[in-house]
Amino acid sequence: MDEGVSRIRRRVSVRKRDRPSLGSGFAAPTAAELKPGDEEGEEEMVAGSRRRKTVEVQPVENDSEEDMFGDYDSFAENSFLAQVDDLEQQYMQVPEHRKHASDLSTEDLCSESIKHNKLSITTVGNFTELKTDEHIKNQSRHENVSIEPDILYDVPSSQVLYFENLQNSSDDLGNQSTKERDWNASSHKTVNEELPQNRIEQHQQIDDSSSKVRTSSEENRRKSLKEHLKSAMTGNAKAQTPIFSRTKQLKETLLSEEINVAKKTIESSSDDLGPFYSLPSKVRDLYVQFKGIEKLYEWQHTCLTLNSVQERKNLIYSLPTSGGKTLVAEILMLQELLCRRRDVLMILPYVAIVQEKISGLSSFGIELGFFVEEYAGSKGKFPPIKRREKKSLYIATIEKGHSLVNSLIETGRIGSLGLVVVDELHMIGEGSRGAILEMTLAKILYTSKTTQIIGMSATLNNVEDLQEFLQAEYYTSQFRPVELKEYLKINNAIYEVDCKAENGITFSRLLNCQYSDTLKKMDPDHLVALVTEVIPNYSCLVFCPTKKNCENVAEMICKFLSKEYLKQREKEKHEVIKNLKNISSGNLCPVLKRTIPFGVAYHHSGLTSDERKLLEEAYSTGVLCLFTCTSTLAAGVNLPARRVILRAPYVAKEFLKRNQYKQMIGRAGRAGIDSVGESILILQEKDKQQVLELISRPLENCYSHLVQEFTKGIQTLFLSLIGLKIATNLDDIYHFMCGTFFGVQQKILLKEKSLWEITVESLRYLTEKGLLQKDAINKSEEEIQYSFHITKLGRASFKGTIDLAYCDILYRDLKKGLEGLVLESLLHLIYLTTPYDMASQCVPDWMIYFRQFSQLSPAEQNVAALLGVSENFIGKKASGQAIKKVDKDIVNRLYLSFVLYTLLKETNIWSVSEKFNMPRGYIQSLLTGAASFSSCVLHFCEELEEFWVYRALLGELTKKLTYCVKAELIPLMEVTGVLEGRAKQLYNAGYKSLMHLANANPEVLVRTLDHLSRRQAKQIVSSAKMLLHEKAEALQEEVEELLRLPPDFPSIEVSATEKA
Repeated sequence: MDEGVSRIRRRVSVRKRDRPSLGSGFAAPTAAELKPGDEEGEEEMVAGSRRRKTVEVQPVENDSEEDMFGDYDSFAENSFLAQVDDLEQQYMQVPEHRKHASDLSTEDLCSESIKHNKLSITTVGNFTELKTDEHIKNQSRHENVSIEPDILYDVPSSQVLYFENLQNSSDDLGNQSTKERDWNASSHKTVNEELPQNRIEQHQQIDDSSSKVRTSSEENRRKSLKEHLKSAMTGNAKAQTPIFSRTKQLKETLLSEEINVAKKTIESSSDDLGPFYSLPSKVRDLYVQFKGIEKLYEWQHTCLTLNSVQERKNLIYSLPTSGGKTLVAEILMLQELLCRRRDVLMILPYVAIVQEKISGLSSFGIELGFFVEEYAGSKGKFPPIKRREKKSLYIATIEKGHSLVNSLIETGRIGSLGLVVVDELHMIGEGSRGAILEMTLAKILYTSKTTQIIGMSATLNNVEDLQEFLQAEYYTSQFRPVELKEYLKINNAIYEVDCKAENGITFSRLLNCQYSDTLKKMDPDHLVALVTEVIPNYSCLVFCPTKKNCENVAEMICKFLSKEYLKQREKEKHEVIKNLKNISSGNLCPVLKRTIPFGVAYHHSGLTSDERKLLEEAYSTGVLCLFTCTSTLAAGVNLPARRVILRAPYVAKEFLKRNQYKQMIGRAGRAGIDSVGESILILQEKDKQQVLELISRPLENCYSHLVQEFTKGIQTLFLSLIGLKIATNLDDIYHFMCGTFFGVQQKILLKEKSLWEITVESLRYLTEKGLLQKDAINKSEEEIQYSFHITKLGRASFKGTIDLAYCDILYRDLKKGLEGLVLESLLHLIYLTTPYDMASQCVPDWMIYFRQFSQLSPAEQNVAALLGVSENFIGKKASGQAIKKVDKDIVNRLYLSFVLYTLLKETNIWSVSEKFNMPRGYIQSLLTGAASFSSCVLHFCEELEEFWVYRALLGELTKKLTYCVKAELIPLMEVTGVLEGRAKQLYNAGYKSLMHLANANPEVLVRTLDHLSRRQAKQIVSSAKMLLHEKAEALQEEVEELLRLPPDFPSIEVSATEKA
């Protein structure tokens, strides 16, 4: 059974059995009889509390309801039992068998009765030598039994009952002989233990005196033997045999058993893993089917089998970009969901990546039985729905992940979160978003000792600090599936980056290009020569410092490309242009119109989500071969290339950081497509020294921004700690702070004040602002300790995740709005949900402002008047007159409200973009920000009774801002990955609801819709199914909750008289 140890075994039993004639009843078992039977059926047969296992099964083909005893169903004189009894008596009288009859008669009878049911039972190897007393003479008896390895069977209940009765009968006989007791124990072992592969040899040595003792005991036993068999077979006959599909049951039971085995493996921390890293083999098949992954890289296997991972310790792992980090995290998440049956949270940096991940994992959720829930933008339910059976995988942005963790702590459900996975862990050192990520992880560490944290990144340096903060192990590797070669270009010379060389670079080659004078002026950096070395056969990315530079470089390259490029995949490129027009209501960017026929496009935040998605699909399929892009692409969705060119060592006006550089060049080399990846950084002589330092220095350290981001960081943290009752006094709050990432780095970060002083100051500030109240507790006569509790405004602020810099302004605006809320149009409500931070960065075009103001209806002008903004003021600003100071933030916020209001009325970003002279990408960012802030304001109002009127109004407004389309398209856009353009295509094709989409055939969708790949069609259908299942489950939960008897139901005892 060596091979069988690590494999899942299939148990097989039967519903019907052939019964041979009695004539052959006592013949020795043949090899044919000992071969394993049909393995199609599979069922569990249990007697008492034990499992019995045997070897021989030959199921009957007929599955009819006929009497299970066949010809032996009579208990009269000529019945099967009677014949068994007669044969036994004859056997006992045979002279040559008398010498050891007392020893073998019961065993033979036992084997005969089983054999009549076509079951061959073998005894366990290496039986203990049986001894009776000092006078015993030894004789040997050998049994040669051929056993088929690796397949186990269940003994039918009649045989189990017989053997139990036989054992009980034996125990009642008392201490007649040691030999008799040993024999019984051995015969019981026969059906209880696993069977060996080798032949079994059994030695028994008996003398005449012991035979006499045994004979008397056998006679006593035989009297009740017939009764035992009779009652057992009668009970078995009465039991109903269910009819079921063998194939179906085999599949269901196999998956169930593999999950159970994996569960036991993980619980016991055994080295003997399940079929696929403690997961069902179906998971491996799904990775082949959905992602084409047939084998893991060696580092992935090593990481998954680390002792720290097996013991569920926290882990940080770091590898170069495109090394395959995400797959390891996915396998660990599936282990938690399927084997340990606990929820999982995955935190990702951007909304686009959240949606991409949800599309990719929904199909796994459908197949393996767990939910995939989106927490991004305005999507997500707080607290999350408590599922009855299936577990949930929450995929969230940094901000929504924080809100989710808060809601789980508040409802006492943080223990249900088994695993938290953080992608791009280095973002913990990036501004306010880093501070929010740090708060989230610190709260998990403090409130749940059973939640495992896994962090991954390609750009980590000061890992020791992060390890101390997360109490984590660390794993790193320099593995890349495709070799990366780094180059620098100075003038016409190209140098290869070589860490062994004296100054870090070695000369590689001179760029051989024939440039005309015109081309030299237009392209002094030889970009055309560098890109034409790889396109159109391979893909290329050109990173540019600014958005405008991306568009200019794309156009310049296309001007000097030969006409041959136009013929490459010409039809498909026309399809891309056609689809771009369709999703933009007939509009098309003039730059893209000129560049796409050459297979070139720009990619930056100025594009709408629909445009970006469509261009990324075209690039991934090879229709487009060159992107000119900003640095945001490096941190966003995965779009690798054969060659990556950095136009200059700058991002906007700032010099490139080592982390940014590594992320950009990490896109070079596509696994499975390219044999090598190349990066070329173009630089001028003046930047040479800085660049040489850039390529040689280590990655930047990441530092906590918890205190630096005052209102979004430490103050928000303290407010939520007290609101969630995690820590309510100064000592506990200070103790919590010592466990944060900032607490670990306080010696480096704090120069003037101590952590204690900062803690005291922050609490004082929150108390003065009316968000906290201080309570004095007399700890002793001499010592007074202060504790804090949260005010209503404080609770509303932390529940709504409002930036504390704006919470009092928001309260004032909402309060003032109640005095004269204008509901004739949406303008007033839109103003109240326009993000404060975007308004502070806005610079209005006063002429456009005045034009829009003059077109307002009387009701809309009334809104402006309530806010204190007059047409006269805007007119003076438009004419350039100097006027008295007016609240700039209100004026700017109203201007952005006009943009959003116009967008909701027209639902066309292009026309609004032209009207306000704003980039369409900025308008979409404004819309996304407004939808998210509207959701926050709604949660804020839910905590304050005085704002009850806003609760009903803001729910619908949030929905309008989230989708910003005609009402009929909203059900389709609820599905992850379906944006406006795709929703219109689906609606026009007849798919008008979530149910339509969930039941769609991906192959039909591919044929019906333009520019939809098979992979995308499958993802859309899977996401729709997942959403439908989630909604159905939520409704079922609601029904059960309504029908369930309340736990606080009053129990009134009924008197005996009333009962009568």
